[in-house]
Amino acid sequence: MITVTAPPVPAPGLTSALMPQCVQEPGSWCATLYRWTNNDFLAQHADVIVGRTISITSIILIAVLVRWLAHRGISRMVNGATNGAFTALAGRARRLRRAPADGGARGDAAGPQRRMQRARTIGSVLRSIVSAVVLLVAVMMVMNELGYPLGPLLAGAGVLGLAVGFGAQNLVRDFLSGMFMLLEDQFGVGDIVDVGEAVGTVEAIGLRITTIRDLQGTVWYVRNGEILRVGNMSQGYAVAVVDLPIAHSADVEQATELAGATATERAAQDDISGDVLEPPEVLGVDRIGPEGVTLRITVRVKPGRQWAVQRALNGAITDAFDDHGVPRPVVFPTASLDGRTQR
Repeated sequence: MITVTAPPVPAPGLTSALMPQCVQEPGSWCATLYRWTNNDFLAQHADVIVGRTISITSIILIAVLVRWLAHRGISRMVNGATNGAFTALAGRARRLRRAPADGGARGDAAGPQRRMQRARTIGSVLRSIVSAVVLLVAVMMVMNELGYPLGPLLAGAGVLGLAVGFGAQNLVRDFLSGMFMLLEDQFGVGDIVDVGEAVGTVEAIGLRITTIRDLQGTVWYVRNGEILRVGNMSQGYAVAVVDLPIAHSADVEQATELAGATATERAAQDDISGDVLEPPEVLGVDRIGPEGVTLRITVRVKPGRQWAVQRALNGAITDAFDDHGVPRPVVFPTASLDGRTQR
């Protein structure tokens, strides 16, 4: 059997000219590495190698621990923000804050599912930011342990960051706008919004792009930084506005009473009664023009249901006006049977 033994540590005074002097120190890292590897370079730099290895390993372990604790804290915060008690309290506070002045009933579009989606999105963004910051700090500390000068590196990174910042300022603006839209709950998926050029239903919300599908089915990709104002038609409640044109010769009082009674009766029917939050309100004469008089009726309804209720009321009141002979304005002249032109 062949036995392999490590070379003995040379006695003092017998060290070769190429052998490090630290080899003569029993118990030192230099002597240990030389005994393990028989390598002069590793033995000569043993203290530096071992010391930096321990420091770098400690930095990596601490960075991993900090990242894990931060992610755990963010996850607990998100879970706390999406539990039943918090969502119920948030919904109650929202209803009190946005309650109409007359104390009427109204819907709440921001349900638990929407708040849960917003909280999870914000949690994902926060976790990504924490991971990036921890990684950057750990890399800089490791480079410092390896002896790389951080001053020139930071100066170069600052110049590069400034150049990238000027070039990507629109991207940064989109990102910040997306963050604030999520935090402030300006709108959510499923809401009907007006952002200027695009009017439709929100299909997706990202940190940079909001996707909206209009009534014609066209999908609009709107950059968050370009959204200067948002009209949300789905928050809280909506109002169905019904404008009824009648001729100047019509009995305004009779037409108003007929329209109000018909609207109240139609709103109580099963197909739209679940969407109506308050009885129809007859505002009376809204506009007088050369073509006729316009009556207006408003109904407070659930978010997104104003158009369906408006169409139903328009159809019912039109039939009622026809049945009772309420004259309508004639925009274009027509010829009667006797050849005379009438309007």
